[in-house]
Amino acid sequence: MEQNGTRMLNLGGYVGVDEYGYVYFMFLFSLYVFILCCNGIIIFVIWTHKNLHEPMYIFIAALSLNSLLFSCTIYPKIFVDVLSNEQTISYVGCLVQAFFFYTLTNSDLYLLLVMAYDRYLSICRPLQYSSTMGTTNVSILLGLAWFVPAFQMAVTLVLQSKQGICNFTLEGFYCNVKMVKIHCRTPMYLTAWSLFNLLTSSILPLLSVLITYIKIFMTIYQSHGEVRKKAIETCSPHLIVLFTSLSLISFDFTIGHLDSMLPKSINLIMSLQMLVYSPLFNPIIYGWKMKEIWKHIKRLFPCCHDVETNKSLVD
Repeated sequence: MEQNGTRMLNLGGYVGVDEYGYVYFMFLFSLYVFILCCNGIIIFVIWTHKNLHEPMYIFIAALSLNSLLFSCTIYPKIFVDVLSNEQTISYVGCLVQAFFFYTLTNSDLYLLLVMAYDRYLSICRPLQYSSTMGTTNVSILLGLAWFVPAFQMAVTLVLQSKQGICNFTLEGFYCNVKMVKIHCRTPMYLTAWSLFNLLTSSILPLLSVLITYIKIFMTIYQSHGEVRKKAIETCSPHLIVLFTSLSLISFDFTIGHLDSMLPKSINLIMSLQMLVYSPLFNPIIYGWKMKEIWKHIKRLFPCCHDVETNKSLVD
């Protein structure tokens, strides 16, 4: 449909928003504030402490920055929708939201790959670490982790924007892969480009991370005592975050291609998982499991000493 010459899409993924709009708002707004605070603390701690100005912590700060930007791209529009009588978005706005959604999600995967490489050098090639992970190389890796997915998504969405629209209802509450279904047809070249993007931005990085960690753990297995313990401490948070990223990709594929086979409420719950897992789980894992970061967080918040006591008992 068109409003004042602007193509608008109906967002058909909400369930009971007319009745529970304020419940949606309070829950999601609380979650949004918590996400901003958790990621903001991680960035602040790393930024303000020179002993954390190392590649591993810089990449963690980059992940938290991605989570902040990701949340700021999705949540404010949802707040407007759940408090409105109509849930709509302009076609151009949908393209912009999808651009940031996938650029930041794929950037996370590239950052996880870079972090795996950083751990590989530190544990398996310690003599090469200083020369390889210098300031210039770290800056280049960060730039590529943001530029490559941004370029790929820009090309994808430019190609998509040239397709005709036959369905003005998007079966979701934010713009993701479901946008393909609103177009009249998907040309072969666009399908080929999308598969290429999936391969290079998701599958290959994840496989590379897994292979890298296999090599790391082979080296750890041959180590002894304190070396093995320290290596496991620094690698385990990355593996947990990698698992959440795999879950995100699986959820996105499922709700994007099998949504018609799933109840609407299940689609909504799975979509919400994607908005929660990475932005919230990453800073909690890194803040709690990385000892140097946790040490500085405890100084900011003395109440965290109680959490540390419980953490020690669990460990």
